[in-house]
Amino acid sequence: MVIHFGPAGASDSFYAGGHRSSLEMPEWLAKRGLNAFEYQCGRGVNIGEETAARLGGLAAARGIEMSLHAPYYINLSTADPAIREKTRGHLLKAVAAARAMKARTVVFHPGAGSGDRRAAFARAKALLKEILLEMEEKGITDVNLAPETMGKKNQLGTLEEILELCELGRQVVPAVDFGHMHALTGGGFSKKSSFAAALDLIERRLGRECLQNLHIHFSPIEYTAAGEKRHWTTLETRFGPDFTPLAELIAERGLTPTVICESAGRQAEDAMVYRDIYLKVKGGK
Repeated sequence: MVIHFGPAGASDSFYAGGHRSSLEMPEWLAKRGLNAFEYQCGRGVNIGEETAARLGGLAAARGIEMSLHAPYYINLSTADPAIREKTRGHLLKAVAAARAMKARTVVFHPGAGSGDRRAAFARAKALLKEILLEMEEKGITDVNLAPETMGKKNQLGTLEEILELCELGRQVVPAVDFGHMHALTGGGFSKKSSFAAALDLIERRLGRECLQNLHIHFSPIEYTAAGEKRHWTTLETRFGPDFTPLAELIAERGLTPTVICESAGRQAEDAMVYRDIYLKVKGGK
């Protein structure tokens, strides 16, 4: 029963230390006591199959759980047929890269929610169903698609919307970004009860197994009336949310999530901060 902590992409310190290749990342993380890594394909899936397989092998040898973030320009809600097909291609290409590196989870942004939100969400559900069917036809059963809770009001990705997408099939699981939800709700995750309510809702809708192995994003986020503005780090203490209430709930409920940190430039360092908060909380139970 292991909890995984790690960064989304490489911290500034990784490059400052003279490292350049993602193949160096597993050893670098292991030396820091981290055991998860979310490979970033936000600007496109540019990693070859051979390199992805090598990265996956190096990560497995060090007990590091891999996940992959699909391109940011995926938009399931588009009404444009050309963008629709590109979105399908981008997501399936991300799945192929994830399989090569033995990553179980592909995180993605659902799409735009401006205009007629209900119509946009209906389009998103329809396209995701098609992609799931294509994965089934190709015998792809070892990768989960993880739509992410988003932080801006003009994006699809409230917790309710994400859970509804997850109800389309067993290979759809939530990527719960508490920083995004904190921003979207104008600071709504300032109390332990808010975290507890979110976890309760996930379990009620998707079951205990999903909650047990939840894929979490966490980082301090600045927000405006429109939602998310900017990711910060734990060094800027004026920005929330605080990880301690969630750590307490993880320990109390015996959960084994993967916690991926998206702090700006300090992803690994802040992942270590969150790990240490959890270990302190768990030790006090």
